[in-house]
Amino acid sequence: MLDEAEFDREDAAPIDMLERYFAAHGWSHEREDDEIVAKVKGSWTEYELRAIWREEDGVLQFLAFPDVRVADERRVSIYEAIGLVNEQLWLGHFELWSSSGILLYRHAAMIEGEDGGNLTLEQAELLVETAIDECERFYPVFQFVLWGGKTPTEAIAAALIETQGEA
Repeated sequence: MLDEAEFDREDAAPIDMLERYFAAHGWSHEREDDEIVAKVKGSWTEYELRAIWREEDGVLQFLAFPDVRVADERRVSIYEAIGLVNEQLWLGHFELWSSSGILLYRHAAMIEGEDGGNLTLEQAELLVETAIDECERFYPVFQFVLWGGKTPTEAIAAALIETQGEA
């Protein structure tokens, strides 16, 4: 969480707000006019976060890439795993880009307003944290299928077990 006392809470254009959000976290990022890319270290891997603003449609598309590439021979199993995982999600979805075998999480937000649409700190935080949280939560499912020899059903069952207590 950000120290909100030190963060400019004033609403801003979507890419401007995300740039401030990434900078406040100390995450490396690069910005172009309507797009921003950041790198974030998670507990499983490093994630590339990418946001693309389409002002004419009032849509902010947010993508998270968990550094998973799927070989052709594993795609059927991963597509099944993606289907099972997506049933668990309230926001966004996972998908596999067919041309490159890259797995990603994608979510789009409609941002409307008279001034072309602004993003609040709360909206930025929801977009970013939801993407990271879902990637962290389901990364093991994809790894169990790709490297652990588990079926998608076994993988999701193993990954969603909630532990109790501390070791």
